[in-house]
Amino acid sequence: MLLIGESLNVISTKIGRAFKERDPKPIQEEALFQKEKGMDYIDINLGPAKKDGHELMPWVVEVVQEVVSDVPLVMDTSNVDAIAAALKVAKPVPGKSHLINSIMARPERYEKMVPMAAEYNADFVALMWGPDGLPRDENERAALCVELLYFANEAGIPNEKIWVDGIVTPVNIQQPQAISLMEFQGMIQDMAPGARSTCGLSNISNGPPSHLRPILNQTYMVMLQKYGMESVIADPLDDGLIAIAKGQRQDIVDLIYNVMDGNAPDMAGLSKELQDYVKTVNVILGNILYSDSWLEV
Repeated sequence: MLLIGESLNVISTKIGRAFKERDPKPIQEEALFQKEKGMDYIDINLGPAKKDGHELMPWVVEVVQEVVSDVPLVMDTSNVDAIAAALKVAKPVPGKSHLINSIMARPERYEKMVPMAAEYNADFVALMWGPDGLPRDENERAALCVELLYFANEAGIPNEKIWVDGIVTPVNIQQPQAISLMEFQGMIQDMAPGARSTCGLSNISNGPPSHLRPILNQTYMVMLQKYGMESVIADPLDDGLIAIAKGQRQDIVDLIYNVMDGNAPDMAGLSKELQDYVKTVNVILGNILYSDSWLEV
């Protein structure tokens, strides 16, 4: 599983202040930390950046690439001009492409942004957010996917440079959407052979108490992986997640896959750690009604 580090983000107090004050030190420290942790991409998230994004994003890109030049970057903002300015200054990473995050499945967005991706030979995240907002189910996601990828293909961008994001939603308020996204993930290669995939993984745990967030994120990552998910935008501080993503906890992966296949394990024979993963799979699948105390039951 490829990991995209999410913490070079304007919502972080330290990083947000560094962006505002044009202080390179905290930004470069975070970039180096993410490289050390094994992040495959570094996401630079400015949020809307309406006022000065066209100046800030290229500055951050140059600051990061001063100390980390061999990890591709993800340009993450809704400010189209900021992304264009960043792509102009981003130095190439041999064998990899920088990534635009994201292009929505809305004509007013993709008609403007897809040609930009083509011009700079950038990969892009195809976000399944359509004219009516969040799709209701996997079929609506599929319809948006076909529309957006067809437009990109016509513009000369192959599926291999498109990272489909079906949108993760919080499990505590939209439990059925977690299943819908997995179903959609399993459809992608039939619709668009060679297309890549990613998601904002931490959204699954947005809302639950902080101590429950890691196991939700880790469990859902493995569940999505079973359906073909290639990468996740994730927390570089989560060592447990990194270990799973890098293939160091095959016991957890095998257990989660078995539960998803309907092979219920003997809970008495499992450690407390592995019991918690079983319970979390059942919460995400809707077999157990979500509550903040599911691990205690």
